[in-house]
Amino acid sequence: MLQKQNLNTPYFMINEQALVNNLEKAKQLKEISGAKLVLALKCFSTWGTFDTIKPYLDGTTSSGPYEVRLGHEKFGGETHAYSVGYSHADIEAVKPLSDKIIFNSLSQLNAHYDNCKDSASLGLRINPEMSVAGQDLANPARPYSRLGVKQTLLESTVLDKVDGFMFHMNCENKDVDAFINILNHISTTFAEYLNKLSWLSLGGGIFFTYPDYPIEKLGEALKAFAAKHQIQIYLEPGEAIITRTADLVVSVIDIVENDKKTAIVDSATEAHRLDTLIYNEPASVKEANEGAEHNYIIGSCSCLAGDQFCETQFDKPLEIGQKLHLVDSAGYTMVKLNWFNGLKMPSIYFEKVDGSIEVLNEFGYEDFKATLGK
Repeated sequence: MLQKQNLNTPYFMINEQALVNNLEKAKQLKEISGAKLVLALKCFSTWGTFDTIKPYLDGTTSSGPYEVRLGHEKFGGETHAYSVGYSHADIEAVKPLSDKIIFNSLSQLNAHYDNCKDSASLGLRINPEMSVAGQDLANPARPYSRLGVKQTLLESTVLDKVDGFMFHMNCENKDVDAFINILNHISTTFAEYLNKLSWLSLGGGIFFTYPDYPIEKLGEALKAFAAKHQIQIYLEPGEAIITRTADLVVSVIDIVENDKKTAIVDSATEAHRLDTLIYNEPASVKEANEGAEHNYIIGSCSCLAGDQFCETQFDKPLEIGQKLHLVDSAGYTMVKLNWFNGLKMPSIYFEKVDGSIEVLNEFGYEDFKATLGK
């Protein structure tokens, strides 16, 4: 049996019990609201965990052809296909695998309609021109957004081609009242369409697994909306399902000093935790104690000068060889891993409820080489 103390860093450790805890909240939301939930593979596609997730959710939603295929093959249930832009080859790939195909624009819908109309239930992404997103980079309703169709461009004839709409306008939204405000806006602004559609996806980014989140209030709001418009609601959770379920475990390999001490670890934000760099959101370290005596920058081993995980404090000086746990490292990490600097790719492990550790993947030089040529 694998033992944590014998595992070589860097690696991701996914905790099954923490995953189940989130999934139980998803189950509660489904029971209250009547909504169906499909896992957003753009956030988390680690299919070795799907046997744990499948009993709780209704399927998967995707942002590209490979995710569609993975969801169809490894998850089952409903397979929703969405893309900002489908090529003809993309459509041919996803058409036989998808229960729903959602288009980003009217031009895409019109271009592919005849080819898809008998293969799946078709949908259209709508821009509600309202959102709850903390950063402009992730705001789908930002000015000049390419994501979805504005209400002023819609005509009732679109209902001859689609069965559903998709709205996505949240990003880690912990405020149920802010979501309900947008829900009311959608209900009023798009009523003439909603009352004739059979399904509606409200996207992801609703952080209903956040501690003390009022799941009952969210569930009742969704239930009332569905009853008002006689429509099946879908949610597309990603981060909500896997938040606080995994650590990226690294080792201190050097400590350097230039006015401040930097503990260099055997990982990198640009290669292994890219959103830390993109969104300038510092990682949290399990072993740290904010405000304690010993201050360190946790720096990566890449050559990018600004590549660091965070700056934080510890009760004791760090030592070379010491392991650190970068917590909450499941979402948008494993799906974004890359080979920058030829760094060792983190292994992926799954700690089961019974305490055993399952190897989901380990990577080596041949994997690195294979990405760059035959």
